[in-house]
Amino acid sequence: MTVRIGVEEEFHVIDVETGALAPRADAVLGRVSRREDDFTQELPQSVVESNSGVHTRLDDLYADLSAARRCLNAAASSQGLAIMAAGAAPIARLGAVPATDDPRYHAMTEEYRRVADEQLICGAQVHVDVPDKDTAVQALCAISPWLPPLLALSASSPFWLGSDTGYASWRTMIWQRWPTSGPPGCFSDAAEYDEAVDELIDSGVISDPGMIYYDVRPSDHLRTLELRISDACPRVETVVLITALFRALVVDACAGAEAERCDDRHAWLRSATWRAARSGLEGDLIDPVTRRPAPAPEVVRGMLRTLRPTLEAHGDWDLTRNLTEEALARGSAAQRIRRAAADEDLLAAVDLLLAETRGEYGTSRSRPDSRPGVLRPRPRTLPAKADRR
Repeated sequence: MTVRIGVEEEFHVIDVETGALAPRADAVLGRVSRREDDFTQELPQSVVESNSGVHTRLDDLYADLSAARRCLNAAASSQGLAIMAAGAAPIARLGAVPATDDPRYHAMTEEYRRVADEQLICGAQVHVDVPDKDTAVQALCAISPWLPPLLALSASSPFWLGSDTGYASWRTMIWQRWPTSGPPGCFSDAAEYDEAVDELIDSGVISDPGMIYYDVRPSDHLRTLELRISDACPRVETVVLITALFRALVVDACAGAEAERCDDRHAWLRSATWRAARSGLEGDLIDPVTRRPAPAPEVVRGMLRTLRPTLEAHGDWDLTRNLTEEALARGSAAQRIRRAAADEDLLAAVDLLLAETRGEYGTSRSRPDSRPGVLRPRPRTLPAKADRR
């Protein structure tokens, strides 16, 4: 099997002295040493995005993502800045970060006002190849129930504007304000899906297909399904884990797309997403099979067991199982961030996030994690981005 994968990672630009968001994405991108189309800006001037190459092997994806992080950090560090992979930065202030100077972003700011003004958040998007758009659309219903556990694995945004929200992923609550966010719903084929998107555009609520912000969606320009529910992840291993699980979900759902018959009972999905955003890995999740609460480790391991045949077919089983057990033993990034802030202060939480983004897992001042990872970056020639996600 050679089902291909690609990842887009968003990063906050941080002033290393204050630990706060810095609206200097253009300064970082101006000094990157790799191809310009590897990296882009986003709506806030404090966010940069990295676009991976296209891969079939998880270790190749890991090396690519690690190299991109090193490249961005090198460009940032020469200017007193750093990049941070987290759903939201612990230290931020509204009004301090303008929109990127781009006609599209100016239009979004004018139309959506405070919703756009408060998009000081970062996510990680995963693309997985699909046979065709009809199959992708038909697979959405089978995939959607398993997305909240992926959110729980990624949860890294407990703080918002310097305060503890009580949520593991406050980014999710910010993101759900957009009119096209959340579960995608059911469609019989690509034509029905495209008709629904066209209706949204005709209504004036959104301007183009790129503003479909469902938790999972068919790409509007690539033959992929795109996962959009995840927070940005401080540890690159978490991104690799989520990618492996999502690829297996997509492969299984596409294989049974024509045979599956959806019961159209999706009202519980938004509640399941809320539960994952609230609890992360430290509380209950909604089990996709029983639709009842169960401890997060039980739900995640249940997903792993369900996906085992496909993970084995891709040669991903041992690595994915090890990464899963490490993630469950370590707990969510949200828990680590809270612990650092409780032991010291918010600057210590920022330090931890910056260190984990760099791949330095034993250097945080508050309860360092010395567990060895199961993946390590290795030098390699990166693929061209001609078919980047």
